Amino acid sequence: MSHKRIPKRKAVIAVGGVAALGAAAILLPNANASQDNSAGAATPKTLKATGASDLSSQIAGLLGDAFAGSYYDSATQQLVVNVISGDNNNVVVQAEKAGAKVREVQNSTAELTAAAQVLKTKATVPGTAWSVDPKTNKIQVLADSTVTGSDWDTVLSTVKSLGTNMATVKKTAGSFKTLVSGGDAIFAQTDQGGVRCSLGFNVTASDGAPAFLTAGHCGVAAKQWSDSQDGQPIATVDQATFPVSDFSLVKYDDPATQTTSDVNVGNGQTVQITQAEDATVGTQVFRMGSTTGLHDGTVTGLDATVNFQSETDPNGVDTVNGLIQTDVCAEAGDSGGSLFTQDGGAVGLTSGGSGDCTAGGETFFQPVTAALTATGATLGDAGAGAGAGDTATADPSATAADPSATDGTGDQSGAVDPSATDGTGDQSGAVDPSATDGTGTGEDQSGTGQDAGNGADDGSSLTSNH
Repeated sequence: MSHKRIPKRKAVIAVGGVAALGAAAILLPNANASQDNSAGAATPKTLKATGASDLSSQIAGLLGDAFAGSYYDSATQQLVVNVISGDNNNVVVQAEKAGAKVREVQNSTAELTAAAQVLKTKATVPGTAWSVDPKTNKIQVLADSTVTGSDWDTVLSTVKSLGTNMATVKKTAGSFKTLVSGGDAIFAQTDQGGVRCSLGFNVTASDGAPAFLTAGHCGVAAKQWSDSQDGQPIATVDQATFPVSDFSLVKYDDPATQTTSDVNVGNGQTVQITQAEDATVGTQVFRMGSTTGLHDGTVTGLDATVNFQSETDPNGVDTVNGLIQTDVCAEAGDSGGSLFTQDGGAVGLTSGGSGDCTAGGETFFQPVTAALTATGATLGDAGAGAGAGDTATADPSATAADPSATDGTGDQSGAVDPSATDGTGDQSGAVDPSATDGTGTGEDQSGTGQDAGNGADDGSSLTSNH
C-alpha cells in the first residue's frame, strides 16, 4: 500500500515489506474465477477463495438456521458447507445446487454460539482465546503459556461442562499480546515514549477525506501519526475502537493527499487491492509487515475471542471479539498491517497473537469488512489523480533477502534510493531522493523496543515464509 502526498515531498507509507527466509509461497495475483455448472447440477463448483467467500454468504442466507458454517478446501478448490438437516433433506439439495460440497454435522451455529457465551462468562482469563472451527464443527480453545494453576483448571472445567464433541482445548507457545512497535512505519509520541505501528489499507472516509485503517490499539495509544520517527504528524485518528474490536480510522491531515489502493510487494511491483472480503476457513492469506516481511498461511477459525492481558491494568483483561484466527506468524512490530489474498482482497488488520516467525504461532486479525461498516469508510483511492503504480504480477524468479542489508527493518520500497539515510530504509513505493527522515528506532509500546530487523530484506524478494 502506498500513498502520495501532493504537493511537497513524495513521502510514501508502504503497507508491507517483503522479507523472505525461504520460498514457502510465491505471491501471484490472479483474477478471481470460478467454474460455472449447469443449472441444478449437484457437482461442487471449482472456486477461487473470493468466490468461496461469496458462495458461503449466499448459502448462509439460503439455508438460515440449517447453515452451520463452511470452509474452503484448497486441495479441491471447493467450498464445504456444514448443514443441520434433521429430517429436511431439502437443505442438502439446496446447498448442492448452489455449488457447494455438503456434509451433515452435529453442532448448529446457535449451539456453538451458546457454548462461546459460556466460555466468555466462565473462562475469560488473560491468555485465552477461542474461535469456531468449521472443519471440526467445534470451538477451538487456546491457552497460552501464562495460563496456569487455577486459571488452567477453570479453562479445562469450563470446556468439559460444554459436553462432548463441542470444544477442544490446547496449550500454545508464548503469550497472546498486541503487536505494537513495527509494521509499516507509522510513528507517534506518547508520554510513555515512542509508538510505532503499521498502516493497513488506504480508504476514503465517509466525508470523502483520504484516510487509512490500522489497529485500534494503535489509535487508542496515540492521536497523531507521522511517516517518520521524528517527523511532523501527517494524520490524525478520527475513530479508534479497542478493546471489543480492534480498528482505527486515521485521516490524513492534508485533504489533498492522494492515495493508491494497492500493496507494495517490492521490486517496483504492486498487488492491486480491489475489494474487501470476509475470511473463509481454509483460505490462503498473506500478511505484510516490516518486522517480519511477507508471510503466508491459512485461516483456521472465525469469530475468535482473544483475552489479552491489559496493558493498563495488571489485573485486567482486554477482550476483543469477532477476530479472524490464522496460522500466519507475526511478531512485535506488525500491528495494524494488512492481511490480504492473492486475488487482491483486503481481509484483515493485524491485531495480536502468540509465538514468533521462528517457532510459529497463532495470529488474530480484525476483519476489514467490519471496520469499514463501523467507520463508514470505503476501500480504495481518495482524491483525483490517485493510482500511481500499475498492478504487476510477481516475478517467480525473484530471489530471497539480501544478506548484506544493514538497515534496521529492510527496505520496504519498490524503487530504492541508495543514498537514503533513514534508519529503516525507504518506506515508499516512489522514493524521494531528498528524504532524510529516520524511521528505524521506534520503540515497542510495552517498552521492549524490539529491533525490527528480523526478516529484513532489500525489497527484491517476492517469496514468503510461513
